[in-house]
Amino acid sequence: MKALISVYDKSGIVEFGRRLAGLGIELISTGGTHRTLSQEGGLLVRQVSQVTGSPEILDGRVKTLHPVIHAGLLARRDLPAHVAELAQHGIDPIDLVVVNLYPFVATISKPNVTLDDALENIDIGGPTMLRAAAKNFPFVTVVVDPADYDWVATKLAEGGLSSEERRRLAAKAFQHVSQYDTAVADYLSEPAAAESLPARLTISLTRLAELRYGENPHQKGGLYATAGDVGGIAHARQLHGRELSFNNLLDADAAWSTVSDFSEPTVTVIKHTNPCGLASHPDQAEAYRRAFDGDTTSAFGGIVGYNRTVTVAAAEAMGPVFYEVVVAPGYAPEALAILQKKRNLRILTVDPAPASSKGPKLRYDLRPITGGLLVQTPDAIQEDPASWKIVTGRTPTPAERADLAFAWTAAKHIKSNAIVMVKDRTLVGMGAGQPNRVVSVHLAQRTAGDKAQGSVLASDAFFPFPDNIELAAAAGVTAIVQPGGSIRDDEVIAAANQHNLAMVFTGVRHFRH
Repeated sequence: MKALISVYDKSGIVEFGRRLAGLGIELISTGGTHRTLSQEGGLLVRQVSQVTGSPEILDGRVKTLHPVIHAGLLARRDLPAHVAELAQHGIDPIDLVVVNLYPFVATISKPNVTLDDALENIDIGGPTMLRAAAKNFPFVTVVVDPADYDWVATKLAEGGLSSEERRRLAAKAFQHVSQYDTAVADYLSEPAAAESLPARLTISLTRLAELRYGENPHQKGGLYATAGDVGGIAHARQLHGRELSFNNLLDADAAWSTVSDFSEPTVTVIKHTNPCGLASHPDQAEAYRRAFDGDTTSAFGGIVGYNRTVTVAAAEAMGPVFYEVVVAPGYAPEALAILQKKRNLRILTVDPAPASSKGPKLRYDLRPITGGLLVQTPDAIQEDPASWKIVTGRTPTPAERADLAFAWTAAKHIKSNAIVMVKDRTLVGMGAGQPNRVVSVHLAQRTAGDKAQGSVLASDAFFPFPDNIELAAAAGVTAIVQPGGSIRDDEVIAAANQHNLAMVFTGVRHFRH
């Protein structure tokens, strides 16, 4: 029995090699792996060049790309013609392939990586061997993951792997090569990605965790990550609390995405992916109190998000309120100790994705539909409030301008039809997910109550009728921000002028379905 071993990641390979050699398996290897096995492991290992009769050439680019290697991998042992051809050419079959690939993703994730560096780390021989061995899995065992070394060695010692076990390893190898190729294709197509959506889109995901269930108990759920991504909720570190659920992660992502859109210290309370509380304030504890006061009823069982390290005062302010999750970039040690006293609170810390990273990322917003996916670029347009068009006779005051900018950012994170009322950079009323925009205004007004007096209002899309303006004015709203673009804009503006409201048009819509 012969094993061909060629790995970039050499963790565990010496011990695995020793176990294989102890079973009487002949080891064949290449350059760096050969040195590791022979010098560090003290094992007898044949060089691939000894097997093929051909030297490694082109700075090692061509080592295993040889008929002797691939005939040994691809020959079917159940076909007498194949067996006879191997004998005719003096080729021995290879029964076990242990390969992992050049670190392409790690290389392109480095700052200032050059195209030459990237190209040199595209593995050719490794994927070719993996595909050949996996194709012939009824006769060849292929191992791509160091985590499989131990059980594979144990199985070999017990008499060998079953056909089904070899099949699972083959599927794993093909998946590994597929993910590798996806990373390469993603990197090479990156310059054109900003100009248009690709004609073909491949997505590579790796499961990080199996969840107890999905959105509902009868659904299965899992957490997957894209290769190369290191920030965001998928890679959050859990510091305390019970296992995270599908809905916990979904809401935690909404919280993190919302607060990450604000430059000032900001706190949000999320319920069913919508901010029911949101506030910015230099004093983080005050920001929390304002966010909580936005909707004290809905806050119960919600998710709290911070865009700054959580202070002791903020942790104390959260008091006895029951929350499912809190997410932040960090926690002061004493603040963490306070929060950890809440037995059922899941505490997450999240790293923003490094801006310098060039690694593959899921750069698209994907929505499954029956038979396929809808794909779009993220809603990440950079807007300058100074460029907004004032369309009413009254100009917003400086305080109103600050609240309008806050409200406009908040509306991006609320389900359409989204209406938000904001006062002192605090969300005081919100209407979301309604098929009729005027109903969203009613809901925002009902939630805000007396706090609507002197507030500003943001609408994620244009107002189709002036009745929305009438309602807002009756609630006490003094200024409005909206995209504009309705065929009844003139009527809407006239209604705003009639009630002495300031109104600005952004020219940008922020639907979030």
